[in-house]
Amino acid sequence: MIPTDRMAAVDANAAALGVPRKQLMESSGNAVAREVRAVADPGATVALVCGRGNNGGDALVAARFLTEYAVRVHLLGRPETIRTDIARENWAALENAAVPRETVTDSRDLDLNAPDGDDPDVVVDAMLGSGISGGLREPERTAAAAINASDATVIAVDVPSGIDADTGDPTGGPGGVAVDADRVVTFHDGTPGLAALDAAVTVADIGIPAAAERYTGPGDLLGLDRDPDSHKGDNGEVLVVGGGPYTGAPTLSALAALRAGADLARVACPESIADAVQSFSPNLIVRPLPGDRVGSSHADRVASLAAENDVVVLGPGLGDGDGTREFVREFLTAYEGRAVVDADALRVVPEVDTDADLICTPHQGELVGMGGETAPEPDERAELVREFAADLGHVLLVKGAVDVVADADGVRLNRTGNPGMTVGGTGDVLAGTVGALAAVADPFRAAAVGAYVVGRAGDAAADANGAGLVATDLPDRLPEAMRNE
Repeated sequence: MIPTDRMAAVDANAAALGVPRKQLMESSGNAVAREVRAVADPGATVALVCGRGNNGGDALVAARFLTEYAVRVHLLGRPETIRTDIARENWAALENAAVPRETVTDSRDLDLNAPDGDDPDVVVDAMLGSGISGGLREPERTAAAAINASDATVIAVDVPSGIDADTGDPTGGPGGVAVDADRVVTFHDGTPGLAALDAAVTVADIGIPAAAERYTGPGDLLGLDRDPDSHKGDNGEVLVVGGGPYTGAPTLSALAALRAGADLARVACPESIADAVQSFSPNLIVRPLPGDRVGSSHADRVASLAAENDVVVLGPGLGDGDGTREFVREFLTAYEGRAVVDADALRVVPEVDTDADLICTPHQGELVGMGGETAPEPDERAELVREFAADLGHVLLVKGAVDVVADADGVRLNRTGNPGMTVGGTGDVLAGTVGALAAVADPFRAAAVGAYVVGRAGDAAADANGAGLVATDLPDRLPEAMRNE
Protein backbone atom coordinates (compact mmCIF):
# COMPACT_ATOMS: atom_id res chain seq x y z
CA MET A 1 0.00 0.00 0.00
CA ILE A 2 1.19 3.49 -0.81
CA PRO A 3 -0.45 6.83 0.16
CA THR A 4 -1.56 9.10 -2.65
CA ASP A 5 1.03 11.80 -1.99
CA ARG A 6 3.81 9.21 -2.07
CA MET A 7 2.41 7.76 -5.30
CA ALA A 8 2.53 11.21 -6.88
CA ALA A 9 6.19 11.46 -5.87
CA VAL A 10 6.97 8.04 -7.34
CA ASP A 11 5.27 8.99 -10.60
CA ALA A 12 7.36 12.17 -10.85
CA ASN A 13 10.53 10.28 -9.96
CA ALA A 14 9.81 7.80 -12.74
CA ALA A 15 9.63 10.66 -15.22
CA ALA A 16 12.97 11.97 -13.91
CA LEU A 17 14.46 8.52 -14.50
CA GLY A 18 13.48 8.76 -18.16
CA VAL A 19 10.11 6.99 -18.19
CA PRO A 20 7.81 9.51 -19.92
CA ARG A 21 4.39 10.17 -18.41
CA LYS A 22 2.98 9.62 -21.89
CA GLN A 23 4.35 6.08 -21.81
CA LEU A 24 2.86 5.47 -18.38
CA MET A 25 -0.53 6.75 -19.58
CA GLU A 26 -0.40 4.37 -22.52
CA SER A 27 0.27 1.47 -20.13
CA SER A 28 -2.47 2.63 -17.74
CA GLY A 29 -5.02 2.89 -20.55
CA ASN A 30 -4.13 -0.60 -21.71
CA ALA A 31 -4.71 -1.86 -18.16
CA VAL A 32 -8.15 -0.20 -18.08
CA ALA A 33 -9.02 -1.87 -21.41
CA ARG A 34 -7.97 -5.26 -19.98
CA GLU A 35 -10.32 -4.71 -17.06
CA VAL A 36 -13.21 -4.02 -19.46
CA ARG A 37 -12.43 -7.22 -21.35
CA ALA A 38 -12.48 -9.12 -18.05
CA VAL A 39 -16.13 -8.21 -17.41
CA ALA A 40 -17.68 -7.95 -20.89
CA ASP A 41 -17.52 -9.86 -24.14
CA PRO A 42 -16.64 -8.24 -27.47
CA GLY A 43 -19.57 -6.31 -28.88
CA ALA A 44 -20.69 -5.02 -25.48
CA THR A 45 -21.46 -1.32 -25.11
CA VAL A 46 -18.97 0.72 -23.06
CA ALA A 47 -19.39 4.31 -21.87
CA LEU A 48 -16.22 6.04 -20.71
CA VAL A 49 -16.88 9.14 -18.58
CA CYS A 50 -13.69 11.19 -18.61
CA GLY A 51 -12.48 14.17 -16.64
CA ARG A 52 -10.01 16.71 -18.03
CA GLY A 53 -6.92 15.48 -16.18
CA ASN A 54 -4.63 12.50 -16.54
CA ASN A 55 -7.22 10.20 -14.94
CA GLY A 56 -9.47 10.97 -17.89
CA GLY A 57 -6.48 10.60 -20.18
CA ASP A 58 -6.07 6.98 -19.07
CA ALA A 59 -9.61 6.24 -20.25
CA LEU A 60 -9.07 8.10 -23.52
CA VAL A 61 -6.19 5.71 -24.20
CA ALA A 62 -8.34 2.74 -23.17
CA ALA A 63 -10.94 3.67 -25.79
CA ARG A 64 -8.37 3.08 -28.53
CA PHE A 65 -7.69 -0.45 -27.26
CA LEU A 66 -11.38 -1.39 -27.18
CA THR A 67 -11.89 -1.68 -30.94
CA GLU A 68 -14.00 -4.82 -30.56
CA TYR A 69 -16.54 -3.01 -28.33
CA ALA A 70 -19.22 -0.40 -28.97
CA VAL A 71 -17.43 2.47 -27.25
CA ARG A 72 -18.55 6.03 -26.57
CA VAL A 73 -16.40 8.61 -24.80
CA HIS A 74 -18.02 11.38 -22.74
CA LEU A 75 -15.68 14.29 -21.90
CA LEU A 76 -16.87 16.41 -18.97
CA GLY A 77 -16.00 19.89 -20.16
CA ARG A 78 -14.62 21.57 -23.24
CA PRO A 79 -11.63 19.96 -24.98
CA GLU A 80 -9.63 23.20 -24.80
CA THR A 81 -9.75 22.98 -21.00
CA ILE A 82 -8.09 19.55 -20.83
CA ARG A 83 -5.36 20.14 -18.27
CA THR A 84 -2.36 18.20 -19.57
CA ASP A 85 -0.71 17.95 -22.95
CA ILE A 86 -0.71 14.16 -22.98
CA ALA A 87 -4.44 13.93 -22.17
CA ARG A 88 -5.13 16.51 -24.87
CA GLU A 89 -3.11 14.49 -27.39
CA ASN A 90 -5.13 11.38 -26.60
CA TRP A 91 -8.40 13.26 -27.06
CA ALA A 92 -7.22 14.33 -30.50
CA ALA A 93 -6.14 10.77 -31.29
CA LEU A 94 -9.72 9.59 -30.76
CA GLU A 95 -10.94 12.02 -33.39
CA ASN A 96 -8.35 10.76 -35.86
CA ALA A 97 -9.31 7.16 -35.04
CA ALA A 98 -13.03 7.95 -35.49
CA VAL A 99 -13.89 6.77 -31.97
CA PRO A 100 -17.35 8.09 -30.99
CA ARG A 101 -16.97 10.90 -28.49
CA GLU A 102 -18.94 13.82 -27.11
CA THR A 103 -18.32 16.80 -24.91
CA VAL A 104 -20.59 17.43 -21.94
CA THR A 105 -20.67 21.10 -21.00
CA ASP A 106 -23.94 20.81 -19.09
CA SER A 107 -24.13 17.80 -16.78
CA ARG A 108 -27.87 17.55 -17.40
CA ASP A 109 -27.06 16.59 -20.98
CA LEU A 110 -25.02 13.52 -20.05
CA ASP A 111 -26.67 10.45 -21.58
CA LEU A 112 -24.93 7.17 -20.87
CA ASN A 113 -27.43 5.10 -22.84
CA ALA A 114 -26.32 2.95 -25.75
CA PRO A 115 -27.66 3.80 -29.25
CA ASP A 116 -30.58 1.40 -28.69
CA GLY A 117 -31.57 3.35 -25.59
CA ASP A 118 -30.53 0.68 -23.12
CA ASP A 119 -28.02 1.07 -20.30
CA PRO A 120 -24.45 0.41 -21.40
CA ASP A 121 -22.95 -2.91 -20.35
CA VAL A 122 -19.92 -1.20 -18.80
CA VAL A 123 -19.28 2.31 -17.52
CA VAL A 124 -15.71 3.47 -16.92
CA ASP A 125 -15.47 6.19 -14.27
CA ALA A 126 -12.39 8.26 -15.14
CA MET A 127 -13.62 11.62 -13.86
CA LEU A 128 -11.28 12.27 -10.95
CA GLY A 129 -8.21 10.44 -9.68
CA SER A 130 -6.59 10.24 -6.27
CA GLY A 131 -5.54 13.31 -4.33
CA ILE A 132 -8.86 15.14 -4.78
CA SER A 133 -10.30 16.89 -1.72
CA GLY A 134 -13.79 18.18 -1.03
CA GLY A 135 -17.13 16.94 -2.26
CA LEU A 136 -17.93 16.40 -5.93
CA ARG A 137 -18.89 19.53 -7.83
CA GLU A 138 -20.65 19.84 -11.16
CA PRO A 139 -20.53 18.28 -13.65
CA GLU A 140 -18.99 15.34 -11.78
CA ARG A 141 -21.70 15.29 -9.11
CA THR A 142 -24.55 14.78 -11.60
CA ALA A 143 -22.43 12.38 -13.64
CA ALA A 144 -21.76 10.26 -10.55
CA ALA A 145 -25.48 10.07 -9.85
CA ALA A 146 -26.12 8.99 -13.47
CA ILE A 147 -23.43 6.31 -13.23
CA ASN A 148 -24.89 4.99 -9.98
CA ALA A 149 -28.39 4.90 -11.50
CA SER A 150 -27.17 2.71 -14.35
CA ASP A 151 -27.40 -1.08 -14.31
CA ALA A 152 -23.97 -1.30 -15.94
CA THR A 153 -20.86 -2.82 -14.40
CA VAL A 154 -18.87 0.20 -13.17
CA ILE A 155 -15.09 0.23 -13.42
CA ALA A 156 -13.29 3.10 -11.68
CA VAL A 157 -9.87 4.27 -12.82
CA ASP A 158 -7.45 4.63 -9.89
CA VAL A 159 -10.23 5.32 -7.34
CA PRO A 160 -14.01 5.85 -7.57
CA SER A 161 -14.69 9.55 -8.11
CA GLY A 162 -15.71 11.14 -4.82
CA ILE A 163 -13.79 8.63 -2.67
CA ASP A 164 -10.68 9.49 -0.67
CA ALA A 165 -8.04 7.02 -1.85
CA ASP A 166 -6.25 7.11 1.50
CA THR A 167 -9.28 6.48 3.74
CA GLY A 168 -12.02 4.99 1.56
CA ASP A 169 -14.44 7.64 2.81
CA PRO A 170 -16.42 10.06 0.63
CA THR A 171 -14.43 13.24 0.00
CA GLY A 172 -17.55 15.26 0.78
CA GLY A 173 -17.90 13.72 4.24
CA PRO A 174 -20.52 11.25 5.48
CA GLY A 175 -23.28 10.89 2.95
CA GLY A 176 -21.26 12.62 0.24
CA VAL A 177 -21.90 11.71 -3.38
CA ALA A 178 -19.42 9.21 -4.84
CA VAL A 179 -19.35 6.65 -7.63
CA ASP A 180 -20.35 3.18 -6.43
CA ALA A 181 -17.87 1.10 -8.41
CA ASP A 182 -17.95 -2.64 -8.87
CA ARG A 183 -14.29 -2.79 -9.80
CA VAL A 184 -11.28 -0.52 -9.48
CA VAL A 185 -8.13 -0.65 -11.57
CA THR A 186 -5.19 1.20 -10.02
CA PHE A 187 -1.54 1.39 -10.96
CA HIS A 188 1.83 0.33 -9.51
CA ASP A 189 0.48 -0.18 -5.97
CA GLY A 190 -2.79 0.09 -4.10
CA THR A 191 -3.73 3.00 -1.86
CA PRO A 192 -4.91 2.38 1.72
CA GLY A 193 -8.51 3.47 1.15
CA LEU A 194 -9.20 0.91 -1.58
CA ALA A 195 -9.22 -1.93 0.95
CA ALA A 196 -12.28 -0.36 2.59
CA LEU A 197 -14.38 -0.47 -0.59
CA ASP A 198 -16.86 -3.14 -1.58
CA ALA A 199 -15.20 -3.50 -4.97
CA ALA A 200 -12.75 -5.82 -6.67
CA VAL A 201 -9.37 -4.09 -6.97
CA THR A 202 -6.82 -4.77 -9.69
CA VAL A 203 -3.29 -3.36 -9.29
CA ALA A 204 -1.71 -3.06 -12.72
CA ASP A 205 2.03 -2.94 -13.37
CA ILE A 206 2.53 -0.04 -15.79
CA GLY A 207 6.32 -0.06 -15.94
CA ILE A 208 7.29 2.29 -13.12
CA PRO A 209 10.82 1.17 -12.20
CA ALA A 210 11.59 0.12 -8.63
CA ALA A 211 14.23 2.86 -8.50
CA ALA A 212 11.50 5.50 -8.65
CA GLU A 213 10.37 4.34 -5.22
CA ARG A 214 13.72 3.33 -3.72
CA TYR A 215 15.80 6.36 -4.72
CA THR A 216 15.09 9.98 -3.93
CA GLY A 217 14.12 12.28 -6.78
CA PRO A 218 12.38 15.53 -7.66
CA GLY A 219 9.00 14.00 -6.87
CA ASP A 220 9.95 13.96 -3.20
CA LEU A 221 9.77 17.75 -3.22
CA LEU A 222 6.06 17.78 -4.06
CA GLY A 223 3.89 19.34 -1.38
CA LEU A 224 6.69 21.28 0.33
CA ASP A 225 5.70 24.68 -1.04
CA ARG A 226 4.83 27.34 1.50
CA ASP A 227 1.19 28.04 2.22
CA PRO A 228 0.52 31.50 0.72
CA ASP A 229 -1.46 32.38 3.86
CA SER A 230 1.27 31.37 6.31
CA HIS A 231 2.73 33.72 8.92
CA LYS A 232 6.16 34.05 10.51
CA GLY A 233 7.00 30.84 12.31
CA ASP A 234 4.50 28.66 10.44
CA ASN A 235 7.31 27.27 8.26
CA GLY A 236 9.48 26.22 11.13
CA GLU A 237 11.77 27.56 13.83
CA VAL A 238 15.07 25.76 14.30
CA LEU A 239 17.50 25.87 17.21
CA VAL A 240 21.09 24.84 16.49
CA VAL A 241 23.04 23.80 19.58
CA GLY A 242 26.76 23.55 19.05
CA GLY A 243 30.05 25.31 18.72
CA GLY A 244 32.84 25.91 21.18
CA PRO A 245 35.84 24.24 19.61
CA TYR A 246 34.44 25.19 16.19
CA THR A 247 32.68 28.34 15.05
CA GLY A 248 31.76 27.56 11.46
CA ALA A 249 29.83 24.34 12.05
CA PRO A 250 26.80 25.71 13.95
CA THR A 251 26.78 28.76 11.66
CA LEU A 252 26.63 26.63 8.52
CA SER A 253 23.79 24.57 10.01
CA ALA A 254 21.75 27.64 10.90
CA LEU A 255 22.27 29.31 7.53
CA ALA A 256 21.30 26.07 5.77
CA ALA A 257 18.14 25.84 7.87
CA LEU A 258 17.11 29.29 6.68
CA ARG A 259 17.90 28.55 3.05
CA ALA A 260 15.97 25.28 3.30
CA GLY A 261 12.83 27.16 4.30
CA ALA A 262 12.83 27.71 8.07
CA ASP A 263 11.37 31.04 9.13
CA LEU A 264 13.77 31.47 12.03
CA ALA A 265 17.13 29.98 12.96
CA ARG A 266 18.61 30.39 16.41
CA VAL A 267 22.08 29.33 17.53
CA ALA A 268 22.79 28.39 21.15
CA CYS A 269 26.57 28.44 21.48
CA PRO A 270 29.26 29.32 24.02
CA GLU A 271 29.61 33.05 24.59
CA SER A 272 33.26 32.79 23.58
CA ILE A 273 32.21 32.38 19.93
CA ALA A 274 28.83 34.13 19.96
CA ASP A 275 30.09 37.34 18.37
CA ALA A 276 31.87 35.40 15.63
CA VAL A 277 28.74 33.41 14.83
CA GLN A 278 26.61 36.54 14.76
CA SER A 279 29.09 38.25 12.44
CA PHE A 280 28.39 35.68 9.71
CA SER A 281 24.85 36.92 9.10
CA PRO A 282 22.29 39.30 10.59
CA ASN A 283 19.66 36.67 9.76
CA LEU A 284 20.82 34.50 12.67
CA ILE A 285 19.56 34.85 16.23
CA VAL A 286 22.37 33.98 18.65
CA ARG A 287 21.76 32.82 22.23
CA PRO A 288 25.08 32.87 24.15
CA LEU A 289 25.79 30.24 26.80
CA PRO A 290 28.31 31.06 29.57
CA GLY A 291 31.85 29.76 29.03
CA ASP A 292 33.78 28.38 26.10
CA ARG A 293 32.28 24.87 25.91
CA VAL A 294 28.72 23.54 26.12
CA GLY A 295 28.36 21.44 29.27
CA SER A 296 25.84 19.94 31.65
CA SER A 297 25.35 23.28 33.40
CA HIS A 298 23.64 24.50 30.21
CA ALA A 299 21.08 21.70 29.98
CA ASP A 300 18.23 23.63 31.59
CA ARG A 301 18.87 26.77 29.54
CA VAL A 302 19.02 24.84 26.27
CA ALA A 303 15.87 22.91 27.21
CA SER A 304 14.09 26.23 27.72
CA LEU A 305 15.27 27.50 24.34
CA ALA A 306 14.33 24.22 22.66
CA ALA A 307 10.76 24.54 23.91
CA GLU A 308 10.40 27.69 21.81
CA ASN A 309 11.42 25.94 18.57
CA ASP A 310 10.03 23.20 16.37
CA VAL A 311 13.28 21.31 15.86
CA VAL A 312 16.68 21.18 17.53
CA VAL A 313 19.87 20.50 15.57
CA LEU A 314 22.26 19.09 18.15
CA GLY A 315 25.98 18.59 17.68
CA PRO A 316 27.55 20.77 14.97
CA GLY A 317 30.94 21.95 16.26
CA LEU A 318 30.11 20.77 19.77
CA GLY A 319 33.35 18.83 20.22
CA ASP A 320 34.00 15.90 22.48
CA GLY A 321 34.65 15.52 26.16
CA ASP A 322 33.01 14.31 29.33
CA GLY A 323 31.19 17.59 29.95
CA THR A 324 29.84 17.75 26.44
CA ARG A 325 28.70 14.14 26.47
CA GLU A 326 26.98 14.67 29.80
CA PHE A 327 25.14 17.69 28.39
CA VAL A 328 23.92 15.70 25.38
CA ARG A 329 22.83 12.85 27.65
CA GLU A 330 20.92 15.16 30.04
CA PHE A 331 19.28 17.12 27.24
CA LEU A 332 18.10 14.12 25.23
CA THR A 333 16.88 12.28 28.32
CA ALA A 334 14.50 15.12 29.14
CA TYR A 335 13.66 16.30 25.62
CA GLU A 336 10.43 15.10 23.98
CA GLY A 337 10.49 17.05 20.74
CA ARG A 338 12.11 16.51 17.36
CA ALA A 339 15.88 16.75 16.91
CA VAL A 340 18.58 16.20 14.32
CA VAL A 341 21.67 14.74 15.98
CA ASP A 342 25.04 15.12 14.29
CA ALA A 343 28.79 14.93 14.83
CA ASP A 344 30.08 14.25 18.35
CA ALA A 345 26.56 14.13 19.83
CA LEU A 346 25.87 10.95 17.87
CA ARG A 347 27.83 8.56 20.05
CA VAL A 348 25.59 9.31 23.03
CA VAL A 349 22.35 8.33 21.26
CA PRO A 350 22.55 4.52 21.70
CA GLU A 351 22.94 4.84 25.47
CA VAL A 352 20.13 7.36 26.05
CA ASP A 353 16.51 6.53 26.85
CA THR A 354 14.60 9.41 25.24
CA ASP A 355 11.07 10.17 24.10
CA ALA A 356 12.41 12.54 21.44
CA ASP A 357 12.02 11.86 17.72
CA LEU A 358 15.61 11.78 16.51
CA ILE A 359 17.11 11.96 13.04
CA CYS A 360 20.73 10.85 13.33
CA THR A 361 23.09 11.90 10.50
CA PRO A 362 26.34 9.91 10.83
CA HIS A 363 28.89 9.15 8.16
CA GLN A 364 29.84 5.49 7.99
CA GLY A 365 32.67 5.82 10.53
CA GLU A 366 30.33 7.51 13.00
CA LEU A 367 27.72 4.82 12.36
CA VAL A 368 30.21 2.14 13.38
CA GLY A 369 31.11 4.22 16.44
CA MET A 370 27.44 4.18 17.42
CA GLY A 371 27.39 0.38 17.22
CA GLY A 372 26.02 -0.02 13.71
CA GLU A 373 27.44 -1.94 10.77
CA THR A 374 28.22 -0.99 7.20
CA ALA A 375 29.07 -2.69 3.90
CA PRO A 376 30.53 -1.61 0.54
CA GLU A 377 27.47 -2.54 -1.54
CA PRO A 378 24.57 -0.03 -1.21
CA ASP A 379 21.72 -2.54 -0.94
CA GLU A 380 23.53 -4.62 1.67
CA ARG A 381 24.45 -1.47 3.58
CA ALA A 382 20.84 -0.29 3.37
CA GLU A 383 19.57 -3.43 5.09
CA LEU A 384 22.19 -3.14 7.84
CA VAL A 385 21.22 0.49 8.42
CA ARG A 386 17.51 -0.38 8.50
CA GLU A 387 18.13 -3.04 11.14
CA PHE A 388 20.16 -0.64 13.28
CA ALA A 389 17.54 2.10 12.89
CA ALA A 390 14.91 -0.36 14.10
CA ASP A 391 17.07 -1.20 17.13
CA LEU A 392 17.60 2.48 17.95
CA GLY A 393 13.99 3.45 17.31
CA HIS A 394 15.11 6.54 15.37
CA VAL A 395 15.64 7.64 11.78
CA LEU A 396 19.16 7.25 10.39
CA LEU A 397 20.64 9.19 7.50
CA VAL A 398 24.01 7.58 6.81
CA LYS A 399 26.16 9.75 4.56
CA GLY A 400 28.23 8.23 1.77
CA ALA A 401 28.69 8.05 -1.98
CA VAL A 402 25.15 6.65 -1.84
CA ASP A 403 23.30 7.98 1.22
CA VAL A 404 21.04 5.60 3.13
CA VAL A 405 17.92 6.82 4.93
CA ALA A 406 16.16 4.28 7.11
CA ASP A 407 13.77 3.71 9.96
CA ALA A 408 12.16 0.52 11.24
CA ASP A 409 9.69 0.46 8.35
CA GLY A 410 11.60 1.43 5.25
CA VAL A 411 14.74 2.45 3.38
CA ARG A 412 15.48 5.12 0.78
CA LEU A 413 18.73 5.66 -1.09
CA ASN A 414 20.11 8.94 -2.42
CA ARG A 415 22.71 9.29 -5.12
CA THR A 416 22.94 13.07 -5.57
CA GLY A 417 26.23 14.60 -4.46
CA ASN A 418 29.86 14.21 -5.52
CA PRO A 419 33.34 13.49 -4.11
CA GLY A 420 33.99 17.20 -3.60
CA MET A 421 31.50 17.12 -0.73
CA THR A 422 34.01 15.29 1.47
CA VAL A 423 35.30 18.75 2.51
CA GLY A 424 34.58 19.82 6.06
CA GLY A 425 31.26 21.48 6.81
CA THR A 426 28.99 19.81 4.27
CA GLY A 427 27.63 17.56 7.00
CA ASP A 428 26.74 20.65 9.03
CA VAL A 429 24.83 22.01 6.04
CA LEU A 430 22.98 18.70 5.79
CA ALA A 431 22.07 18.72 9.49
CA GLY A 432 20.61 22.23 9.26
CA THR A 433 18.72 21.41 6.07
CA VAL A 434 17.18 18.31 7.59
CA GLY A 435 16.30 20.34 10.67
CA ALA A 436 14.33 22.84 8.58
CA LEU A 437 12.53 20.09 6.70
CA ALA A 438 11.73 18.21 9.91
CA ALA A 439 9.73 21.25 11.03
CA VAL A 440 7.27 20.71 8.15
CA ALA A 441 7.56 17.00 7.30
CA ASP A 442 7.81 13.68 9.10
CA PRO A 443 11.37 12.68 10.16
CA PHE A 444 11.88 9.99 7.52
CA ARG A 445 10.80 12.26 4.67
CA ALA A 446 12.83 15.17 6.07
CA ALA A 447 15.96 13.01 6.05
CA ALA A 448 15.35 11.70 2.52
CA VAL A 449 14.58 15.12 1.04
CA GLY A 450 17.47 16.69 2.95
CA ALA A 451 19.95 14.21 1.51
CA TYR A 452 18.57 14.79 -1.99
CA VAL A 453 18.61 18.59 -1.99
CA VAL A 454 22.00 18.99 -0.28
CA GLY A 455 23.50 16.59 -2.81
CA ARG A 456 21.80 18.54 -5.58
CA ALA A 457 23.22 21.81 -4.20
CA GLY A 458 26.64 20.16 -4.00
CA ASP A 459 26.41 19.07 -7.62
CA ALA A 460 25.61 22.64 -8.67
CA ALA A 461 28.55 23.91 -6.61
CA ALA A 462 30.86 21.33 -8.18
CA ASP A 463 29.72 22.38 -11.66
CA ALA A 464 30.66 25.97 -10.79
CA ASN A 465 33.81 25.43 -8.73
CA GLY A 466 35.14 21.99 -9.58
CA ALA A 467 37.61 20.69 -7.02
CA GLY A 468 37.45 24.05 -5.23
CA LEU A 469 34.04 23.31 -3.70
CA VAL A 470 33.71 24.42 -0.06
CA ALA A 471 30.84 24.06 2.39
CA THR A 472 29.92 27.75 2.24
CA ASP A 473 29.05 27.22 -1.45
CA LEU A 474 26.07 25.07 -0.51
CA PRO A 475 23.51 27.07 1.54
CA ASP A 476 22.82 29.70 -1.13
CA ARG A 477 22.21 26.91 -3.67
CA LEU A 478 19.59 25.17 -1.53
CA PRO A 479 16.55 27.23 -2.69
CA GLU A 480 17.22 26.30 -6.32
CA ALA A 481 17.91 22.67 -5.34
CA MET A 482 14.50 22.52 -3.67
CA ARG A 483 12.64 23.43 -6.83
CA ASN A 484 10.64 20.51 -8.22
CA GLU A 485 12.05 20.54 -11.76
